[in-house]
Amino acid sequence: MLVLSCARPVYPTLSLSPSRPKCTAIRSSLSNVHPFVPEVAKAADSLSSEFRGVDNLVACNSSRVLKAFQNARVGSHHFAGCTGYGHDEAGGREALDQAFAEIVGAESAIVRSQFFSGTHAITCALFAFLRPGDELLAVAGAPYDTLEEVIGKRDSHGLGSLKDFGVMYRELPLAEDGGLDWDVLTSALRPYTKCALIQRSCGYSWRRSLSVEEIGRAIKIIKMQNPNCLVMVDNCYGEFVESIEPPMVGADLIAGSLIKNPGGTVAPCGGYVAGRKKWVDAAAARLSAPGLGVDCGSTPGDIMRAFFQGLFLAPQMVGEAIKGTFLVAEVMASKGYKVQPLPRVPRSDTVQAVQLGSRELLLAFCEAVQRSSPVGSFTKPVAGTTPGYASEVIFADGTFIDGSTSELSCDGPLREPYAVFCQGGTHWTQWGLVLGDVLKSL
Repeated sequence: MLVLSCARPVYPTLSLSPSRPKCTAIRSSLSNVHPFVPEVAKAADSLSSEFRGVDNLVACNSSRVLKAFQNARVGSHHFAGCTGYGHDEAGGREALDQAFAEIVGAESAIVRSQFFSGTHAITCALFAFLRPGDELLAVAGAPYDTLEEVIGKRDSHGLGSLKDFGVMYRELPLAEDGGLDWDVLTSALRPYTKCALIQRSCGYSWRRSLSVEEIGRAIKIIKMQNPNCLVMVDNCYGEFVESIEPPMVGADLIAGSLIKNPGGTVAPCGGYVAGRKKWVDAAAARLSAPGLGVDCGSTPGDIMRAFFQGLFLAPQMVGEAIKGTFLVAEVMASKGYKVQPLPRVPRSDTVQAVQLGSRELLLAFCEAVQRSSPVGSFTKPVAGTTPGYASEVIFADGTFIDGSTSELSCDGPLREPYAVFCQGGTHWTQWGLVLGDVLKSL
């Protein structure tokens, strides 16, 4: 006969004084083992109020995502892959597009593995809007490096930039405080300005990222000058950082990458475009071909499940990344480094920039992050030329998904002011551990 015992398991015991309960001694012993260096531990203890605020944001955004999944009637059959043309797809594309559109407050969305980067998705959106003779106006200063050849700001060697197709380009410099120049923006549009591009995140610029409220204010100013001017928001690194998204304040299209915020560290690839249906359809035609629409393209294997699961987890993962930015800013500012955003100020994206001031310190920072990564910790990142970037760039990304910046990573261009841009992290404590090695290296 089998006899089951409900006796407690026996654990190794500590040497205790007779008057002290064992459990108290064990708790005391564990509490004395701190995984963080003192500077990080002090910073983490001081950020409890900010962390509680992030938890509230996560709950708000998670509620919105859950409701969208329920309204789209997401079921396990939606996770099935498809092959070939994708005509026998089991409804997952439609359900995912519907849920994503509701989450960001858009009329329509296209979420696809065939977008292989955020730059690709943004390019499809820009080509959806613009035709020869039109003008693209960047209202938040210079765009991210990888868009320079797309626009024609940097020579694309005749490979099909907007400039090659007769689209003009102009950009408005930022104000002295690093934000939008509101005075200049009020009279910036010309009769042939067809599209205004707003980059939500800082990119590789030493500036503040834009809040959704600021984006909404800019859209109102643009539409007052010309209601037919279309507004495109590069939403990379901004998803779920606030409780609202740019389509909710009037953006015509937004675009981004699934290996950033909305993929929740789970999506293996892909990107999205969302906004007004007419323009989402036009972006889809740029991705595929006119006439094919959104109801084609295979997604083999387990990718659809990863897309749904990643999107559901995204608010939580973004919350952890935001906590990581608070911690990086607090620790590095305490050591005298300039940081952007400043410690404890509200966040508008998941990027924390630290100005290191020299090539050597930028390399040392990235090498320390790579050593503290779960993948490729034994490798040394080397600065070099990367497709789409004008300067040498160094990347530290020991991530499970290649190039994922929703996972803990950092990078930076090898140019003045030698700033490193930190982002991602599945839990803020990972940044706490990484910072210990960073401080030893600088």
